This record gives sequence, C-alpha cells and structure tokens, in this order.
Amino acid sequence: MAGKQFPRGFLWGVATASYQIEGAVAEDGRGESIWDRFSHTPGKTWEGDTGDTACDHYHRYAEDVGLMERMGISAYRFSIAWPRIFPAGRGQPNRKGLDFYQRLLDRLEAARLRPFATLYHWDLPQALQDRGGWANRDTARWFADYAAYVMERLRGRVEAWITHNEPWVVAYLGHVTGEHAPGLRDLRTGVQVTHHLLLSHGLAVQAFRELGIPGKIGITLNIQLVHPATDREEDRRAAHLADGVFNRWFLEPVFKGAYPEDVWGLFRQLGVAPRVSDGDLAVIGRPVDFLGVNYYTRALVQYDPAATETFGVRILPGPGPKTAMGWEIYPQGLYEVLTGIHRVYGPRQIYITENGAAFPDRLEESGEAAARHTGQAGSLSGSRAGSASGFSADSPVVRDPERIEYLGRHFYQAWRAIQDGVPLAGYFVWSLLDNFEWAFGYSKRFGLIYVDYPTQRRIPKESASFYRRVAEENTIDDRFAGE
Repeated sequence: MAGKQFPRGFLWGVATASYQIEGAVAEDGRGESIWDRFSHTPGKTWEGDTGDTACDHYHRYAEDVGLMERMGISAYRFSIAWPRIFPAGRGQPNRKGLDFYQRLLDRLEAARLRPFATLYHWDLPQALQDRGGWANRDTARWFADYAAYVMERLRGRVEAWITHNEPWVVAYLGHVTGEHAPGLRDLRTGVQVTHHLLLSHGLAVQAFRELGIPGKIGITLNIQLVHPATDREEDRRAAHLADGVFNRWFLEPVFKGAYPEDVWGLFRQLGVAPRVSDGDLAVIGRPVDFLGVNYYTRALVQYDPAATETFGVRILPGPGPKTAMGWEIYPQGLYEVLTGIHRVYGPRQIYITENGAAFPDRLEESGEAAARHTGQAGSLSGSRAGSASGFSADSPVVRDPERIEYLGRHFYQAWRAIQDGVPLAGYFVWSLLDNFEWAFGYSKRFGLIYVDYPTQRRIPKESASFYRRVAEENTIDDRFAGE
C-alpha cells in the first residue's frame, strides 16, 4: 500500500464496552447496573432493547479475540464491568467476575494483543445509584476502591488503564437530558456529577501511583470540536462557551488543576456551580500518562437567546454528509482537535480511543459475490493467524465502502497531526462488533464485524479487511488525503 507511513510501533486497535457486548447480566454473581434498570424501563431504548444478551461476549470472548488476531491489529481496548467485580458497588468482591477478565487477558496474551482497560464505561452498580449515584460524593471514593482492587489483582497484565470513558456523556446525557441511564433531568445534579466523576478519576490515579502499578494511566474524553455558524461576534462567543461546557470543563481540571473561569461563572450565575472541597482540584490535576480522545463529529453553533436550556447556544446540522447517527462526517476536525489539545494542554501521549461510524449495513449472499468484493480491500485470510472460518470468500459479505472511506480519511488526518508534532501513539476504531448502542438499542451498527443477533454469528465487513491492511502495513493510502 503506497501512501503515508505511521511511526514504527504505532498501535492499531479496536474498542468495546462491557454492557454493550458482554450479555450474561445475571451470571456468575454479577450485580444489576444502572443500564440494566434503565433499559428495562419502558420507553427508554429503541424498541425496548436491552443488553441482557448483547453480543454474548461473556461466552464468546475467545472467538472475538480470534477475530482481532486475524485482523492483524496490535491492541484491544475493553471495559471492566464494575457490577461484575462488586455486585453491590462496594464491600465483598465477586471472584467469578474478576476471573472472566483474567480469562480474557489470557487470550489476549496468547494472541499478542496489548490490553487497554477502561475502569468505567457507564455501567454503575444500581446499588450505588440507590445511594445517590454519582451525585453522592462517596461514590468517588467507592470508585477509587474498586479501581485499586482491580488494578492490584490485574497487576502487570494491562498495558494502560483508562479511568473514565466520556464523563461529559455520563453527566449530561445521564443527569441533565435523561437520554442515558440513570435518566435524570436536573442541571444542578449534572454539574455536581461532573465534579465527582473527575474527583474519582484523580483518586484512581492517586491509587495507581501509590500501589506502584506497572503500565500507565489516563482518561478518555469525548472532544466535541465546536465551530461558530457565522463570523458574527455573538456566534463566536456562543462557540467559545460551547467549547467550555463540552471540552474545557473537563480538560482544564485534568491538565491545569482548575475549572475554566467563564464556565464556572456561568454555572455560578445559574446557581448550579458544583460543591468543591479543599484539595479536590489538586487530586483531579494529578499528572496522567496519556489522554484518550474520542472523536466523531463537530458541532456547528449559533447564538440563540431562545435556547435557554442550552445557555443561548443552538447546535445546527453541518452541511456535510451524515452517518446513520445523523452526525456530520468531518474528518479534518480530528486534525484540529489533536493539534489544539497538543498546543494548549501538552499531554505526554495521546491515543484516539474511539473513532468510527454507523451505517445501514446489509448482508449479501455468499459465494461469488463475496469473492468479488473482498478483493477490493484484501481478504482477511492470510493474516498472521492464517485463514479461518468466517473470513473466506464462501462466507456472507457486508460491503461498507462508506465506512472504509470514513476511516481512511480520519486515519489520514491522524497522520497529518503526527507530522505536526502531536504525540499520537495509537488509534482504536469503534467498534470491533456491532453492539447494543445505548438508547439506540440494536438499530445502529458501528462494528467492523457484523453481528447477526438471532444467531450471534460474526461476519467480517469489508472494512475489517481494509483495517487489516492498514494495521499490518502501518500505512494509509494516498487516496484518502485531502479534506
């Protein structure tokens, strides 16, 4: 593949989350999570979908690791389900829950896949929600206890630990708009939750350092690139405020040990500024080894005084093509995000911990159609593990040229950022598998692997073959260059 070469040792991986793929919600002592409760509440998810079975990864993890191995990637980002480890959120640990992750790590080691483990990807134990959840300051301490237990028991087996995935989503979609679990709708609560999430992150970093855990630790933030809809001053101010609420409210405490003054002033004016104890920001600002960046799209914003629930900021649809989620495809935004974070905050290392797209994927018949189309991106047979069932031309095929184009153009923007000095060390595509897409249930497919949910059969998409070539050659084709 002639094109743009990535640095030697660059990590190519895939990402998943526990509630979205594991299933087995009532097995081996796992406790109830807030997403179990939320998804079983009528009207909360698409067609009442739940994660009860999801991709059945709890039983099929060996097959899924085999898929990753045949894809030729080098790293896997997964999340650990807190209610599997502590069914009540605290107290007595559940050994069987930890054993599952030990078995997963055994398989990853055998496949030479480097593990990145997320400690919290939104599945809070329901028992802790019953005690106030993230609005309760004690939950930050309970999270640190859980994190310390897991990191100690998996000592030396995990290359990198991620404390939280997208705390903005947890706080705002879960506690302000009610679109996600636990389904609350209160701005004051949501703002307080942001502080407790960040505090719990800092306490987990502190435990990691004090325990001398090998490896490195960081946090993953969803960075929402914000552009003003026009050059009008009021739209530029609206864009700056939106950037503050989306991004700086989380970046600045982690990297500067302080909340941004403009957003703090807004929250104080509204009477919703969080309660912060002495020493909290010093804990939150403890140095991390890396920042995980999740990037999907941009926000185009304008000032609208009628948009009182969003502080006078209205988000408009961008003019570009959209994914099945309705998100504008804006690859150059990834370059802007990476270079901007590098310039302003200077993290030691950056990983793209999520990037990908949902499209309306369809299965085709097996045989000649599959043979005809897999040649476009390269067959998944013949990778370092050799050919295997599910990767041959006789299997059904999912043609997803839109996803290949989406990924290729974003890979190119990542390459550009590296050329300009950004310490980008790896790229995790979202996602390995089609899965339970939160409130969207099973209606949206992000996977490189198609999941036929009634049978749980895994069918690699053409994007999986494309990604294998990128990962094995560490190169992105020149055809993806440009805006």
